[in-house]
Amino acid sequence: MRRTKPVRPVLVVIAHGSRDPRHAATVHALVRRVRALRPGVRVETGFLDFNIPSVQGVLESLAAEGVRDVVALPLLLTRAFHAKADIPAVLRDAPPQLRIRQAEVLGPSPLLLSALERRLYEAGLTPADKSSTGVVLASAGSTDPEAIAVIADIAREWRHTGWCAVRPAFASAALPRTEDAVRELRALGCARVAVAPYVLAPGFLPDRIARGAADADVLAEVLGAAPEVARVVLRRYDAASARGLRLSVSA
Repeated sequence: MRRTKPVRPVLVVIAHGSRDPRHAATVHALVRRVRALRPGVRVETGFLDFNIPSVQGVLESLAAEGVRDVVALPLLLTRAFHAKADIPAVLRDAPPQLRIRQAEVLGPSPLLLSALERRLYEAGLTPADKSSTGVVLASAGSTDPEAIAVIADIAREWRHTGWCAVRPAFASAALPRTEDAVRELRALGCARVAVAPYVLAPGFLPDRIARGAADADVLAEVLGAAPEVARVVLRRYDAASARGLRLSVSA
């Protein structure tokens, strides 16, 4: 008797990579959470730079195993240069027998706002503090105007959930810096100021954000392996997988 069953594409999470060992450790912790949420999906991790395995190495290994369908998911919060140029270039060089669909980046998403609030509450704030607390939404920064505009939009949206004020800030490539946004919120009269890093893993730029938060009352941790982030990963995977899921035939 012949029957068909769907073949789930392999999820390849593509991380930027860093010389800072905390970066890879955080990425792997997030991937472990994704696997725990969806044990029926094979999840692999590849890095664009600095860490191993490389994205190219992961794709070549999968092709050698006979894998055919892959969803490549950029572990990025905004659609900037890496998502628009670097990752597509790497995927174009993948083994030709692989059918690869590139998923969307993680942000923006209401789940990421929930993860930001989770980190702020873990750092000591409570929901009762929202109306008197100004928040700096501190991202890594980008030269891509689309990415900068997205961060500004997220800050405006987050403000409407009850915070005293929310201001975007950037660790590089754009202004204002974290310390400038902290001063602005003080000048507005917010009773306390919190800095929420809108970054996925520790590293050079997140450390710059932390230094800029020296005069803030609260500094949250990076998003890291927050459960909401893992759920966004799977939502992006599901959306990409739905674009032409292949069927296999078995006896």
